[in-house]
Amino acid sequence: MFKGRHFDRSVILLRVRWYLAYSLSLRDLKEMMAERGTSVDHTTIYRWTVHYAPLLFEQFYRRKRLVTGRWHVDETYIKIRGRWMYLYRAIDSNGNTVEFCFSERRNLIAAKRFLRKALKRHGRPERIVIDGSQTNREAILACDAESRLQDGSRRNPKPIRIRQSAYLNNRIEQDHRAIKCRVRPMLGFKSMASARAIRDCIEMIHMMRKGQAKYACRSQRSLAEQFDLLAL
Repeated sequence: MFKGRHFDRSVILLRVRWYLAYSLSLRDLKEMMAERGTSVDHTTIYRWTVHYAPLLFEQFYRRKRLVTGRWHVDETYIKIRGRWMYLYRAIDSNGNTVEFCFSERRNLIAAKRFLRKALKRHGRPERIVIDGSQTNREAILACDAESRLQDGSRRNPKPIRIRQSAYLNNRIEQDHRAIKCRVRPMLGFKSMASARAIRDCIEMIHMMRKGQAKYACRSQRSLAEQFDLLAL
């Protein structure tokens, strides 16, 4: 993964982790490295992040723990190329991240795309909690019907129960904050490709802090230890 790089693996991983995990700008990291006697341009740190983020996320996803059958679904917004984009997210009843997906629009098509992705990766939940969004309700009903039709087994799966409550969905709205607080110092993303790569690893860091990696749920490994394990 690090073959041919000018800098040591530990240097690259540390800077990428700091950028993803903490409210630091690229220029903040450049200054911090200069204080430690290492001269690296802020664009180099950005390229490291964009290059390694998808690889690290892929390794993490293979080791991610299963989620529960009760989900909370909502969307928030993030700026990309000067435009506001929608970030669909889902967490389970324990607050663990289920799935997330970017969309240029907030409509039925986008909601269906997100739910199909979540159902394909995690299976059918028993219940989904949403706010008062009628669009999300229609998307759940449509995707649930598709899922039951595609189920090749003889069993007859129960329909997904939908609970609409702004109060009960405060849990995911609070969970959005961790992502938005980290994205804010970045002053928006410059492209959709880099936004997806960095967003995945910001979500990954958030999941590590929740203990969603299989190797972290009992051993209580630190964030740094969990991060380094992905690059072994």
